[in-house]
Amino acid sequence: MVAINRFNFNFLLPLLLCGSCLLAQDAQEVTFEVKLSKETLGVNERLRVEFAMNKDGDNFNPPDFNGFQVVMGPSQSIASSWINGKRTYSKSYSYILKPKSQGTYTLGQATIEIDGNTYKTLQKKITVTQAVDNPNAPKTADDVADENLHLVAEVSKGNPYLNEAVTVVYKLYISPDISVTNFRPVDSPKYNNFWSQDIPVTKYNTVNSTYQGKAYRSVILKRVVLYPQKSGKLDIEPLSLEIYVDVPTNRRDFFGGRIYTQASKTVSAGSRTLNVKPLPEAGKPEDFGGAVGEFDFSVTTTKTALNASESLQAKVEVSGKGNLKLFQLPEPELPSALEVYEPEFDEKVRTTLSGMQGKVANNYTIVPSYRGKYPIPSISFSYFNPKTQKYVSLNSEEIVVDVMEGPESESNGANVIAGNQKIAVPTGKQFHFIKTNPNLSNRVANHFFGSTKFYGLLFSPLLLIPLIVVYRKKRLKDDQDVEGMRLKKANRLARKYLSTAKKALGNEDQFYVALEKALHNYLKAKIKIETADFSKDKIIGLLQDKKVESATTDQFIALLKNCEMARYSPFTNVQMQQDYDKASEVISKMDKQL
Repeated sequence: MVAINRFNFNFLLPLLLCGSCLLAQDAQEVTFEVKLSKETLGVNERLRVEFAMNKDGDNFNPPDFNGFQVVMGPSQSIASSWINGKRTYSKSYSYILKPKSQGTYTLGQATIEIDGNTYKTLQKKITVTQAVDNPNAPKTADDVADENLHLVAEVSKGNPYLNEAVTVVYKLYISPDISVTNFRPVDSPKYNNFWSQDIPVTKYNTVNSTYQGKAYRSVILKRVVLYPQKSGKLDIEPLSLEIYVDVPTNRRDFFGGRIYTQASKTVSAGSRTLNVKPLPEAGKPEDFGGAVGEFDFSVTTTKTALNASESLQAKVEVSGKGNLKLFQLPEPELPSALEVYEPEFDEKVRTTLSGMQGKVANNYTIVPSYRGKYPIPSISFSYFNPKTQKYVSLNSEEIVVDVMEGPESESNGANVIAGNQKIAVPTGKQFHFIKTNPNLSNRVANHFFGSTKFYGLLFSPLLLIPLIVVYRKKRLKDDQDVEGMRLKKANRLARKYLSTAKKALGNEDQFYVALEKALHNYLKAKIKIETADFSKDKIIGLLQDKKVESATTDQFIALLKNCEMARYSPFTNVQMQQDYDKASEVISKMDKQL
């Protein structure tokens, strides 16, 4: 009985294994695809087209080979093998085609029936170029690298508003057939007419992706955020890289491994053009200063009650997301009885792929001289929101500073509260009792006339006459020295605009941002140039119209270029000090010439 069971088991074992193999074959996913020997060929070359499937089928129908002549085919080949108990099967129909003329052709879909279902191949585009020198020559490593490497500049917005953030990401697409070993930049874009900020790529991560419908690997090589500074069509210069790749050959080593050869290829992202829209004129507030984005605005003080000669801090702050480094903060209008010092600029801004975000503020130190109540009037701040395409105006709250103790003002205890309005400040000394008993007494006569004091007061004005004459001569001489007066005024103006940059000496990023802003603010104040016109060509043209010497103009433009280069190249403390001294000299010269 046992022998019979053993016989039955040995007989059924091959059948079970065969059945499992058939089930595995039936469960295998059916594929039907077209393979081209090349997608671009010369008119004197040949093209091999192969339709391959992994399961046998019937009723194969090739596409119409429009634009080509069938030189050979169809050739049928079948391959079947067993590997580790698993059967693999492939069947293909091959054609050799000859192009009839140059042009771009679309290879249609082939069809076949497998297990009662109809399968179709994808369409393919084939480009036929002019005749090549050696049509039968195999592809070189450079040819393979050229077909399998693509550098693309992906732009977040092609039609932004003036001063709206645009992100450019440079991606390198690499075919799985090759591998990249190294790269170096050949030509970097200058980003003329843009304010630019690089976002460093600290690690090159490769991800699977597709390019033009094919499987590729991609890696981000460079990221930059741009803010267009003028409207119209602006070109983004291309980025060019030299890529070193390993390309497989048809040769193999002793162990059967494929031999690779190294090639270098220069790839370019190509130039891109942005159509920058100007900010709308409809609804533009009078106090609009060029801010574009989404912002909050506030005016705060460290205290609202203090004594005279004590100090308080008033902060004018804008926070949010937008071109935070490219506009001026509004200035408060304070009563004249409050002594106000030059503001300290505070900037906490970081740049991400979506643009600048953070906050900027001016901190004013205020010292009251007299007691009373002093208002800090409401300040207005306006910006353009590109999402809603509308202008927004924000107003701060009015703040009243109460100076409780201190001397009275010279205007009979009255302090300015707003405009010409005045409020009386009671001092407690306005009313006194009148004494009814004067306690008068006789006094001895004082002989003033003829005394030393009398003659001293009589002749002292005569002694002042020579001093007055000397003072008037010196004043007249100074007034005639127009060049000297202009130089003094220009030096004071240079120190005013460069005060923030001087404080940042030693910190490259803060110094050059402050220096660039100082140069821009000087131009705004002197030649009424708007933020939207801050292009080098526009500045040169305006300075030429104002009869500024070409040497001075060149020095001014060179400083602006140094501010831009500081974003990409390190600058030493000596170079920063030289640029600061040069900026002070240039502003002084330009102010005299203007």
